Amino acid sequence: MAQLTATRTAEPVPPAVRSRFGVRPSAVALPALGLVIAVAAWWLVTSGLHLIHPATLPPPQAVWHGLIESAHVLLPALGITVWMTLLGFLLSTAAGVLIGMALAASNRVERMFAPLLVAVNAVPKIAFGPLLVVAVGWGQKPILTMVFLLCFFPIVLSTATGLTTTPADLAELARSWNASWWQSFRKVRLPAALPQIFVGLKVAMPLAAIGAVIGEFYSDKPGLGYQILQYNGVGDTATAWAAIVLVAIMSILLYSALTLVERLALPWVRATTSAR
Repeated sequence: MAQLTATRTAEPVPPAVRSRFGVRPSAVALPALGLVIAVAAWWLVTSGLHLIHPATLPPPQAVWHGLIESAHVLLPALGITVWMTLLGFLLSTAAGVLIGMALAASNRVERMFAPLLVAVNAVPKIAFGPLLVVAVGWGQKPILTMVFLLCFFPIVLSTATGLTTTPADLAELARSWNASWWQSFRKVRLPAALPQIFVGLKVAMPLAAIGAVIGEFYSDKPGLGYQILQYNGVGDTATAWAAIVLVAIMSILLYSALTLVERLALPWVRATTSAR
């Protein structure tokens, strides 16, 4: 009996059930359930219990109706906002990684410029909005500037942190092979820092969407931020909230795409870390 129990205990645990695309059903079912609960709670406080006035927060059915009626305006606006978000995010990534590398490479550079970066990050970015139009003009420049101001600091911080916290055993291995600075950086320090860098990128991605919408408040680009102001100005709060919902959906999809890129680019991370 004891031998049989030990044999049963030693049997391997079957892997989690996955679909033909390698995705667990719970990865789709649980977010869908959470969305249903959120919409139900939204309906309850607006239409069910009437706790919030419809002018402040329209019920979900009114927002859906506004989305359908104004889809010919909101969908092109969504395309503009997506493009501004991605372009600003890519610019922020390029600049943030380079600045983070410079901070990690020299203690003197870090001491000189780290306080300035913290000061710029501490200023509420909405305060820059009216000044951006005067400083850089109309068009996409104020949008990209706002995205950059919101995104670059998490990327700089995660890059500098990742490059300065290389595991000691890997650094010692590179020294034992007499690797040059460039070889050590390319083969050891940068790969070890990539998980930390992706943490900063995933923090920055939703901030990029926020920056794009705020920048469109002060731009002539008819993106979702512009449409929110226009519909709210004429009292059509349902359609304005429909634009806000589209911003939220856009942020979720972009964040999920970035997470997929991380999994494809860093397959060793999931293999060498414990899963929940």
